[in-house]
Amino acid sequence: MAQPGGSRHLLAQVSLGLLPGKSRLAQRPAPLPLLLLLFLLPPALPSSSLTQGYWGLPPDAARQAQCSQAAFPGALLISVELRIARLRARPGVPVRSGDATFPKAMDNVTVRQGESATLRCSVDNRVTRVAWLNRSSILYAGNDKWCLDPRVVLLANTKTQYSIQIHDVDVYDEGPYTCSVQTDNHPKTSRVHLIVQVSPKITEISSDISINEGGNVSLTCIATGRPDPTITWRHISPKAVGFISEDEYLEITGITREQSGEYECSASNDVAAPVVQRVKVTVNYPPYISDAKSTGVPVGQKGILLCEASAVPSANFQWYKDDKRLAEGQKGLKVENKAFFSRLTFFNVSEQDYGNYTCVASNQLGNTNASMILYGPGAVHDGNNGAWRRGGCAWLLALPLAQLARLF
Repeated sequence: MAQPGGSRHLLAQVSLGLLPGKSRLAQRPAPLPLLLLLFLLPPALPSSSLTQGYWGLPPDAARQAQCSQAAFPGALLISVELRIARLRARPGVPVRSGDATFPKAMDNVTVRQGESATLRCSVDNRVTRVAWLNRSSILYAGNDKWCLDPRVVLLANTKTQYSIQIHDVDVYDEGPYTCSVQTDNHPKTSRVHLIVQVSPKITEISSDISINEGGNVSLTCIATGRPDPTITWRHISPKAVGFISEDEYLEITGITREQSGEYECSASNDVAAPVVQRVKVTVNYPPYISDAKSTGVPVGQKGILLCEASAVPSANFQWYKDDKRLAEGQKGLKVENKAFFSRLTFFNVSEQDYGNYTCVASNQLGNTNASMILYGPGAVHDGNNGAWRRGGCAWLLALPLAQLARLF
């Protein structure tokens, strides 16, 4: 007495080369139209005999599968059929078998991650059966869905087109998809490659860094995306000299204070707008006094001595007169310290205030000083060495009298 589904078992054994008495490795598959066998099988739906153990599977195996080859023996048949046809397509190259004009070759489909991909297969009235496969897994056979992935839907099944759509595409959906058709018991296939593009994303970047002048700096910026993004480093600074590097790693040897500032990493692959992140590089250096000028002020007036210095970290300022440190709040004086300058103010200049003053700027990396003079009217001041002296009225009249004598 024939076993239930016995004809299906026999067809499977013949198509897979598993007739009794011969090993799997030694037996070659019989040249049976395997796609025809596929179309004779019901889909893996709860009402089909496949889910009821016809192939020795647990009753709920197909329900649990997510486009899995293991849950669908028919997928194995397609895999064998593809090997017989010797379809060895390279990714991105559409291929066909059978009729040179049917089915039509399909162009590659390129979509961005998260979008929907539509796979279209052109057919005509010669087609009796049709199916979509992903590698060796059956997605759709006719109107019947073999894949339980809810993102895959049948878009069209007409006399001219058989199309499916994959929603919310992800990178694991990338790969070959095959449209298999049956015409007069002759299977034919057309393959399309789905390419998934992914926007660039910076996954790793160096933290802000502080380094002493003359040291070496190494910055890292790692990004992912499909296609692989291009990494570009740019120095963001008014004094930047166009320092650009097209690499994940930016190496700076013997860094100078002019190279401090923000460095911007940009990752781009033309899929979406470039993504950027910045790293702050702080270059530490000892103080450098850039401005310290002597000042002439009459007695009784307000006088100011200014000392400007650049340093990282910011400098600490101290004032001295004749090797004696001036204390904050000293009568008649005010010391005002800021990040890059210090101001010494005399509210009511007296004769005792005239003289030589020294500004000292210091930080953790060193110190420097500069001298300047507060002098009154009639004082002779040498801007080079800070020397000064006071002259009387006779000296002030000496030059005009000498010039007057030349006239006679």
